[in-house]
Amino acid sequence: MRAADWKDYELIDTSAGERLERWGDIILIRPDPQIIWDTPKTNPLWRRAHARYHRSQAGGGAWEELKKLPPVWKIGYNGLTFQLKTMGFKHTGIFPEQAVNWDFAMEKIRAAGRPVKVLNLFGYTGAATLACLKAGAQVCHVDASRGMVAWARENAAASGLADRPVRWLVDDCVKFVQREQRRGNRYDAVIMDPPSYGRGPNGEVWKLEEQLYPLVQMCVPILSEKPLFFLLNSYTTGLSPAVMEYLLGVLLQKKFGGGLSSGEIGLPVTETGLVLPCGSTVIWQCV
Repeated sequence: MRAADWKDYELIDTSAGERLERWGDIILIRPDPQIIWDTPKTNPLWRRAHARYHRSQAGGGAWEELKKLPPVWKIGYNGLTFQLKTMGFKHTGIFPEQAVNWDFAMEKIRAAGRPVKVLNLFGYTGAATLACLKAGAQVCHVDASRGMVAWARENAAASGLADRPVRWLVDDCVKFVQREQRRGNRYDAVIMDPPSYGRGPNGEVWKLEEQLYPLVQMCVPILSEKPLFFLLNSYTTGLSPAVMEYLLGVLLQKKFGGGLSSGEIGLPVTETGLVLPCGSTVIWQCV
């Protein structure tokens, strides 16, 4: 599955552990450990980038500004507006390959023909939340980072969606789902893009391989009687699409029926016409 409908984002080239990318009018060079080939960097934009992220041998890294770079700039996708900035750990605020999942969620919600209530766990800066809101759903957005939730709200305002039915919550996702069970709240769809490793707002440790199955299992009782879809995404090396598909199969398909699909999501590279794999997604959906 490739995110090929972007106008404001472009993966121009890849070589020697780096991506050359266009984000609106801004050209960035970012590291990517999957890029193990060392092809000639013939595109002139390699030498005209606004900034380049350098990894540190001690961990982390830093941006090198090569041209005047705005502190914040905007790009759009399918009627949504995202505010971007260069962040630590090479990020900009969105993962453009996720557009395939935003498109899927919007299509399912619009085709449902009924009110849809979505839970977006590990919601980050809110791209999936915005897509669901634009399609007409009611959304509960949960993330442990206060700064990310504030950024998501800013993206909603920039997209003209600030008045849509959404709850913005700074919370540990596991504890939130446990409380939703006790409260008897139900959702028609769940979107989950958990980190490989992280900490909750009170220092709770999250390790994906250890806690993914229990968390998905916890989500089953808070699904409605006729759920629409469950979308699980991961960037964890070694957690294959087939493994995640099996996980959703044993927890959801036996109970609700429906169908499963999984695969790598990626971005087309302009210079080669090939696709750079960027993550894994599995979807359970009603049929």
